[in-house]
Amino acid sequence: MIVTVYDDRDRLLTFPAIPKRVVSLVPSDTFTLAALGCGEALVGRTDYCELPADLVAKVPSIGGTKNPRVDDILALSPDLVLANQEENTKGDLEALVQAGVRVFLAFPKRMADGLSLIARYARVFRVESDPRVRDLLKRGYAAIREAEAHRSQTIPLRTFCPIWMKPLMTVNGDTFMSDMLDLAGAANVFADRERRYPLAADLGKAKPLENAAVGGRDTRYPRVTLEEVALRAPELVILPDEPHPFTEADAAVFRDLPIPAASRGAIVPTGGKDICWYGAYSVEGLPRLCALVKSVRAKNVS
Repeated sequence: MIVTVYDDRDRLLTFPAIPKRVVSLVPSDTFTLAALGCGEALVGRTDYCELPADLVAKVPSIGGTKNPRVDDILALSPDLVLANQEENTKGDLEALVQAGVRVFLAFPKRMADGLSLIARYARVFRVESDPRVRDLLKRGYAAIREAEAHRSQTIPLRTFCPIWMKPLMTVNGDTFMSDMLDLAGAANVFADRERRYPLAADLGKAKPLENAAVGGRDTRYPRVTLEEVALRAPELVILPDEPHPFTEADAAVFRDLPIPAASRGAIVPTGGKDICWYGAYSVEGLPRLCALVKSVRAKNVS
């Protein structure tokens, strides 16, 4: 049976047979592939593919997400490469496509997009009828519905979630991370903030380039100042352990700011995968994130 699916760049991919040799360039896709029961097809993965540990320990690494060794990937003779538009480098992906490799390019911006990705992968590997796959999707959509129901009955906490410290960076509303925060009842205080070019403009020290000059550069990850954070007055600051491993010293910087989160003791660490990893990981990640926000809210109820 021939299966056809669209990837997140609306490219139609045709699969006359189940992929048997897969290289994953995305850590969360590696986890999802295993959750679908298709981990045995994995022949290559990145240095950052950590989970599930027993699977990735058996699979050779082909480098990082930003600098994979293309020749090593080609030497593995993959019939499918799983990639992400922002995780991986355009030149590397183009080199793979030009070499005749089938590349599935993902770009989910919402948790529901990640669940759709699970469903498409399930079709590609012909496991869409597997009870554990159906249960995985059922639990994912149930987690979204439960989060939305709870959020509709409470006032979201104004939240700042940085992704890097030096320079200080965060996410705007057009990102997977922001959607996860929103579902959990944590309203991203920088949802409306786009990244400005050049750097001086992003920090409020120069006039930003016009949209035409910005071109296709990503504007979803603004660089901000501590003064800007203070002006947004977050009630909660969430410090993930990835992509930047925020430390106690970093937390102290935010505790020194004149913001409600500092005065309420609401500057909390969390696992970055719960916010960043789309697909199968988010099915359990969202409930954990919801529980974190609920616990902060409970401690601050007067």
